[in-house]
Amino acid sequence: MKIEKSLKMYFFRGMAVLLPTILTIWMIIWGYKFIHENISVYINRGLVRLIMVLQGQGGASQSVLEDIWVTGAGSIAGFIIALVAVCMVGMILASMIGKTIWRMIERFIMVTPLVKQLYPYVKQVTDFIFKEDGKNKAFSKVVAVEWPRRGIWSVGFVTGSGLKKVADHAKTEMLTVFVPSTPTPATGFITIVPKEQTIDLDITVEEACGFIFSGGVITPKGELILSSSAADIPAYIGTGL
Repeated sequence: MKIEKSLKMYFFRGMAVLLPTILTIWMIIWGYKFIHENISVYINRGLVRLIMVLQGQGGASQSVLEDIWVTGAGSIAGFIIALVAVCMVGMILASMIGKTIWRMIERFIMVTPLVKQLYPYVKQVTDFIFKEDGKNKAFSKVVAVEWPRRGIWSVGFVTGSGLKKVADHAKTEMLTVFVPSTPTPATGFITIVPKEQTIDLDITVEEACGFIFSGGVITPKGELILSSSAADIPAYIGTGL
């Protein structure tokens, strides 16, 4: 029994040390693959065409260049260029001239058929996610809400004050709560619930996302509760050792 208990302790100690590292590496690899397959691969192919133009007729063939720049070690060039380009766009738009130019572009978008029906809603979502800290108070609030039925609690983010007609019908203050899915917090469900039926959680958005993404394995500090059935699990799990 002593050996079994020691092995169990070593196993959970190993999991506590390795799991955060493994999940972090997996997230980085997934993010790199997503950007490479959807963005940087096209940049790399553009580089291949540019190289062919610059080298003229006597240079390497297109297939050889694609083996290097699209599927080979040079494929990281497109990823780096994409990151640099995004940073440069951010720097330009931070200036007064950049903001003025972008407002002109947006005015053009808003008079373009079909695009003008989609752009405002997409912009509203992206602004909601990427606004600077302190400018997006609603998303900084994490709550627990009974979802998908009473007695089962889910972690969610307050995104608004609900719909007026729903609040008038319920005759109480309502909250719009986004309940994200696991393991992809970018998708989920929108619920409109009475404010008194939610529990404010004293955790950050980042901690809540980690909890959701890991399926509850990564528990925010101070929130870990060991039941009697888990009494043998070391207390450092979920608290960073």
